[in-house]
Amino acid sequence: MNKLLMLSVACLCSLHGTAGEWTDVALKSKVTHVQPMTGLVLWTDLARRRYDTYGQSHALEFSYVAPCKVVTGCADDGTILYDWSYLDEMLDDIKGRNHQAVLRFFYEYPGEKMVDDNPGTTAVPAYIKALPDYHETYKNVNDDGECYYADWSNAELKRFTKQFYTDFAARYGGDSRIAFVEVGFGHWSEYHIYGTDLQLGKNFPSREYQKEFFLHLSEVMPIPWAISIDAASSKYTDFVKDENLKSLSFGLFDDSFMHKNHEIGSQDGYNEECWNDMGMDRWQTGVCGGEISYYTSSDQKNFTNPAGMYGHTWEEQAAKYHISFMIANDNPGGKNTYNNPTRFKECSMASGYRFEVTKCQTDGNETKLVVVNKGVAPFYRDAYFSIGNVRASQTLRGLLPGDQLEVTIPAPLEKGSDGSAIQQPVIVSDYILDTQKIEYDSELTVTGLETVKSLPSAAGGPYYNLHGQKVPANTKGVLVVGGKKVVK
Repeated sequence: MNKLLMLSVACLCSLHGTAGEWTDVALKSKVTHVQPMTGLVLWTDLARRRYDTYGQSHALEFSYVAPCKVVTGCADDGTILYDWSYLDEMLDDIKGRNHQAVLRFFYEYPGEKMVDDNPGTTAVPAYIKALPDYHETYKNVNDDGECYYADWSNAELKRFTKQFYTDFAARYGGDSRIAFVEVGFGHWSEYHIYGTDLQLGKNFPSREYQKEFFLHLSEVMPIPWAISIDAASSKYTDFVKDENLKSLSFGLFDDSFMHKNHEIGSQDGYNEECWNDMGMDRWQTGVCGGEISYYTSSDQKNFTNPAGMYGHTWEEQAAKYHISFMIANDNPGGKNTYNNPTRFKECSMASGYRFEVTKCQTDGNETKLVVVNKGVAPFYRDAYFSIGNVRASQTLRGLLPGDQLEVTIPAPLEKGSDGSAIQQPVIVSDYILDTQKIEYDSELTVTGLETVKSLPSAAGGPYYNLHGQKVPANTKGVLVVGGKKVVK
């Protein structure tokens, strides 16, 4: 190979990053939207009504789901029969607003007509209620109204509950319309009942069945799932003292987040104690969320106050508990200056993950990135950096706040004359909507370049004389000549 050809090859190497020489790539990107699977959450009905003003301020919507609305019966061989259209229509409605769903299945919902025209009807499927050995109990719960309780002494209810989650997971486990699932027992599936006598094995599952159920759920449910922090109470369950249960990769939800006495050091600190008892590092593998307190009618309206509420700001508490999502349905109805879509979006973006690329290099065959999570929680499903249709093998799932990950994409990254990426890497995930985008921050520049505006023409051909070497006149972009990087 003659010297001219060798120099031409060297020029192309530096322009396109041929294998063997890793060169820096300038990369500029900015997180500007609420990221998928993060942020404040509105109930579906309010999200629909307030879409024009709040639709871009959140990425998640919440809905309860009554199992009886998708179950049509049971075949003679024990196969549960379904009509999923009710749930599919709900999920399509949420998807139509470019949002994902947080779902919670329930049996008991005191005082409300969630199942039929009678308040407090359980969401147990009709075929089970028709069994001769199934008997519900009733109580008018103080302040919340009438409530019927599922009969947890019934063998078919226990079998059905496990099978229902199995069938749901088989159908929806990879469905990008669903972000998270909340699971539990008792009032609103929040792991408590009050205003009536607790009867384990009758109006609440026995300890033995609870363990059986959650061990089963951990095997069949690929969607990140969470249970109430109230499961820390030994009154209802053995989660705290049973290492087999505590070792499961579930998350937590707190249905009275940021209320006046939430923190240890306040009047009782019950909530924080529950978080601690359920595992202070649980957020590293299980999604954490919940609902802003309704202890007072103003809690949900006031928690977005930049000055804080009860001595704590939302940003502080979201970081402390590594919150990915939080229901805040009453906040848009507040009359304060901070009850607006801009502040709602700002609070949404203070939760969950936030990726930043701190290094980008290519050698013409592959591209290497160093990624840091600058958020308060990990991403709980698989996501990958990609160039075109080529993905990195390393997943961003589980990258903890403050940690970094080097990913290699087996594809080149072409650069422009200023050293910046022509086709930027993107983050792809099979678990977000096609219309959603996981963004990342990056402010990478290429340094040490010498700009040559004009070069004297060499005699005898269309070449430039650069530091004593002949460079083809049609060469564009970044050159490496004599160990120096040059922009032409």
